[in-house]
Amino acid sequence: MGRYNFAPLRVRSTAKALYDSKRTQSLPQWYDVVGNIPTSETLARPVLRAPRVKGAKKASKLFKPLPIVYPEDQLRSEFFGDHPWELARPRLVVEDSGNDAKGYDWQRIKQKGKQLDGESVVQRQLWLMRVQGMSKASAYDQARREFYHHRHLAEIRTRIAKEEAMHVGAYFGKGPLEVGMALEDGAWENWKAWANQQIEEEQSMRAQMFSGPQNEDAGVGDLSNAEYENAITELAPVQAATPNAPASAAPRGGVPAHA
Repeated sequence: MGRYNFAPLRVRSTAKALYDSKRTQSLPQWYDVVGNIPTSETLARPVLRAPRVKGAKKASKLFKPLPIVYPEDQLRSEFFGDHPWELARPRLVVEDSGNDAKGYDWQRIKQKGKQLDGESVVQRQLWLMRVQGMSKASAYDQARREFYHHRHLAEIRTRIAKEEAMHVGAYFGKGPLEVGMALEDGAWENWKAWANQQIEEEQSMRAQMFSGPQNEDAGVGDLSNAEYENAITELAPVQAATPNAPASAAPRGGVPAHA
């Protein structure tokens, strides 16, 4: 058969051969349909190309999709650029019908059934710009002011609820600040241990480099007082025989010289 399998193209002739040889009692029901509408014998579908007009230029971005831009995109970029930690807050993305946003009325920033987040500021600012006719900066300031006010009230309610719970015996674990300080202290202690180890290794390396005698009187301290006086007495004639020799140049700790 080679590279291509042409058996599907000969299915009608195969069925006719089986019927003529009495191996089948009747022809299949699709026999006449395949005979009236035969299958294509070409293995590749031809590519239909539009005729090119002489002198026409080919579009460079014919199949490139157009950018989809919404007015809220720039407002989101500005708000989350000023408040990056708002992106770290968990968000609730579950909706009841999938079109919950159509039921929101942005005359006020806090909506029923929606948590207060950065998207609330964006939609409130956009509503002020479209309905109230405010400028972008003024609408942004007012939306932020309302956002800070409601967020402050929420923090107060949370703190009061925590204090009431602790008053009746509840206890809570470490907060985010305590956890962060513990991690920072652990990293600091690890760094101090590493720094001390580096200092000890450097000091030991320096000690190995200067492991020889450190002063010129090395070896003299090993002699007893009597041996030291005898050595000085024996070296006295040699020192006297040396003309113009200062006292500091006298040899010490050497072998006695014989005249």
